[in-house]
Amino acid sequence: MNWYITKIVFKISSAKESTLAQFDEQLTLIAAETNEEAILKARTQGINEEAKSLIDITQLRKWEFINVAEVEKITQFRDGIELYSHVHETNEEHNYINFVHYKAAELQRRHC
Repeated sequence: MNWYITKIVFKISSAKESTLAQFDEQLTLIAAETNEEAILKARTQGINEEAKSLIDITQLRKWEFINVAEVEKITQFRDGIELYSHVHETNEEHNYINFVHYKAAELQRRHC
């Protein structure tokens, strides 16, 4: 059995109107024999998550499964291993750096 990290993407719709489209990218650990099996299992998980959101009518948001965007095999587990990497390109360097600092400060506030 192999371990894979997959990115499952959902579109988030809510009753409240917004001009921005909102997407949730979930990194999920999957146990599978092959890349193909990992993709199938991740897709199944995405479809099941979408179905759960449709059943719960008390939610103000709907999660629509889009697809599995990435799959990477994890070859070994050890402390500090990089599980996922993504290069973000932008014309707004300072805004992106400020956003990262903002997210780090939020983490600090929630967990300290």
